[in-house]
Amino acid sequence: MAVEVVQLSDPSEFLERAAPLLLADEARHNLILGLAGTLRDQPGRYEEFLLLLVEDAGAVVGAALRTLPYRLVLARPTNPGALTALAHAVGGLPGVVGGVPEASEFAEAWTARTGARARIESRQGVYALERVIPPRPAPGASRPAVEADRELLLPWLSAFSVEAMGEVATEGELQRMIDVRDAGAPDYGFVLWEDGGRPVSVTGFGSPTPSGMRIGPVYTPPEWRGRGYASALVAEVSQARLDAGRRFCFLYTDLANPTSNKIYVELGYERACESLQIGFD
Repeated sequence: MAVEVVQLSDPSEFLERAAPLLLADEARHNLILGLAGTLRDQPGRYEEFLLLLVEDAGAVVGAALRTLPYRLVLARPTNPGALTALAHAVGGLPGVVGGVPEASEFAEAWTARTGARARIESRQGVYALERVIPPRPAPGASRPAVEADRELLLPWLSAFSVEAMGEVATEGELQRMIDVRDAGAPDYGFVLWEDGGRPVSVTGFGSPTPSGMRIGPVYTPPEWRGRGYASALVAEVSQARLDAGRRFCFLYTDLANPTSNKIYVELGYERACESLQIGFD
C-alpha cells in the first residue's frame, strides 16, 4: 500500500496525530511544533495555512505545515516515500525549510516534478539547551520590552531579518511579530538589555513546544557589539524559560557566522541538526 497524504484543518488534530513523529526529535521539529501550536492557540494569527500528514498503513510517517505566503516547513520522515508524496501534493511553493537531509531531498523531488530551480538561501544550525552556562557579566541589566519600545524594535527587527535571513521583511510582518509578542501572554515576549539607560540589545522568546521554547530573534546594533550584551541577555532569558518549567530552549543560528555559533555554545547550547532554507524559482 502506497503512502497517502492527508490534509487536515484542525491544528489540534494535526499535533495529536503527528506527535509520535515530531516529539521523537523535539529540537529538530521545534519550528513546525511551534507554528502548529500558534495556529491552535491563536486562531486568526494566520489567515491561511496548510496542514499535511503522510500516512503508511495508518501510521504517520511524514508531516509538513505551511502558513501562507511563507515556505513549507518539513518534519523528518520515517518513510523515504513521504517526501515525494508531499512534493506531488502541494503547489505554488516559494520554498521549503527543514533539516538536512529532508529539505534537500524534498527540493529534489519538487524540482523534478515542477521543473523549478532550487537555491539554498541560508544554512542554519538548530541548537538546544538544557542547562545555562553563565557568561561573564555585562554592564547593564535586562527589562521586558513594552508597547512604547515599538518604534525601537521595528528597525532592529528589520535589520535582523536582512542580516540573519537575507530577507527584507515588510512593515506589516514586523508589526504582527511585535503584536504577538506584546500580547501579554507568558509564553511570548521581547526583552531588552540596557546599559546606562540606553537599549543596546534585544531578544525574543515564543513558539512554545510541549517541552521547550524558542529563543530569538537576537539582535545587537553593530555599534554595541563585542561587549557581551547579547550573551548576557540570551543567558538570562533562557534561564527564565527553564525556571518557568521548560526542559529545553531552542534557537537558530546562521552557520556562516562563526561568532554567534561560538557564543551560544559557550552558553550551553548544543547543535541538534542543520537546517536549510531553500527557495524555488
